[in-house]
Amino acid sequence: MDIEAGLSEELAAVVAGARRRALRDGDRQIDTAHLLHTLLESDSEVRAVFDGGPQIPRLLGYLVQRSIGYGLRWQSGVEDSGAVPTVREDGWSPVAAGAMEHACALAARRGGEPADGIDLLAAIVADPESRAVEVLERAGVDVTTLRARLDAAVEPGIEA
Repeated sequence: MDIEAGLSEELAAVVAGARRRALRDGDRQIDTAHLLHTLLESDSEVRAVFDGGPQIPRLLGYLVQRSIGYGLRWQSGVEDSGAVPTVREDGWSPVAAGAMEHACALAARRGGEPADGIDLLAAIVADPESRAVEVLERAGVDVTTLRARLDAAVEPGIEA
């Protein structure tokens, strides 16, 4: 599957930003933290899903520390949940590739519209082993509540 097929124009720009971030950071693959960082910077609907207060600045602080090589221990490693191969030839971590495919599946269930930032955020937080979830937890985000809120946003008929 072409990971980038079926994305909204806005989400395609997020992917391009995450790719630039990974290259600039010296990482071998785009991972969920790159995607989260770019989503938070560029998508107001994604930022609106959070409780507000210090969450967004704290999240961006952790992500910036990672991009400059300070802080989180996994900088420059390959993101792998252990359930899938760690080496991909297409420049995506296995977890990020799975999140992109999951985001497209979420959008398809709503009637075939392109995946958007909310779809991708929901897919990213669905994997409790993703780097993005680690960042969210370190920043004090209640990931269980966030998952429920996102499920309600992407799945018709689900209430948060």
